[in-house]
Amino acid sequence: MAIPANAAVSLNFPVINMEKLETGERGAAMEVIHDACKNWGFFELLNHGISHKLMDEVERVSKAHYAACREEQFKEFAAKTLEAGEKGADVKDVDWESTFFVRHLPASNLADLPDLDHHYRQVMKEFASEIERLAEKVLDLLCENLGLEQGYLKRAFAGSRGPTFGTKVSSYPPCPRPDMVDGLRAHTDAGGVILLFQDDQVSGLQLLKDGAWVEVPPMRHAIVVNIGDQLEVITNGRYKSVMHRVLTRPDGNRMSIASFYNPGADAIIFPAPALVGAADAAERNEGEEGTAVYPRFVFEDYMNLYVRHKFEAKEPRFKAMKADAAPIATA
Repeated sequence: MAIPANAAVSLNFPVINMEKLETGERGAAMEVIHDACKNWGFFELLNHGISHKLMDEVERVSKAHYAACREEQFKEFAAKTLEAGEKGADVKDVDWESTFFVRHLPASNLADLPDLDHHYRQVMKEFASEIERLAEKVLDLLCENLGLEQGYLKRAFAGSRGPTFGTKVSSYPPCPRPDMVDGLRAHTDAGGVILLFQDDQVSGLQLLKDGAWVEVPPMRHAIVVNIGDQLEVITNGRYKSVMHRVLTRPDGNRMSIASFYNPGADAIIFPAPALVGAADAAERNEGEEGTAVYPRFVFEDYMNLYVRHKFEAKEPRFKAMKADAAPIATA
């Protein structure tokens, strides 16, 4: 898949004030969400219910942890990467990021991570609880827009042990050669719904829309939401995951705290029966059956494929899952 190198363009990025969902403006706000899921794959939420005080503390302790525990290690990586690039090596397959992953569900690894003090663990635990609540609220809003019964998407993710839920804590430090390496290469997200708390001072996240890169604008105390591949499958293509990337910058250290609310490993993913054929109803004759555009598969099988082809187009992954599809027991 050819990825355009053109610069980000300025468009009316979808932003939803969640307080409007409790007013007479609910219908208009829901329509913005619906259009964003269909045509952008991303939107931002304001007044989402997570306290600003908690978000400020998450930002403070995360940045302090990077400075105290990860910065020197990253500097060694950066020096080696730049040296290799200056000598002519291709470093385009390298991501200019410092990152670690916190697993929350089905079982937390927070107590096992080194270099995190008690306060950081407690702050992250509280933040994860709030993000989990918001993710499930977002899924129910999507159900409403899609005409699915409340809770359908959460149940679709459940598997035998509930959803998989975790947080990737990343820093994107300054890079003296932004032309040489990206912060994070272009990709779609494999999972369900992703909720991002990003730096409001340092930009860099971009999504691909209509052949051009569009900046996801940093906004104070906002939560960025994006659609993963599994929601594209379950909605039978009504909602789309989109390619996105993080650019490096010569100044500023961008914070990114991305939480992934994904299906359980053994969850069986398939287009919702209520949505099969919904998108092509106008083209079908009365009485004709609709078509499931996407295959039926086990989420863990998709992830095993994704880790080998993350930075490639999603369509071949869907085709591969369809080609490998075997009858899946549902009892």
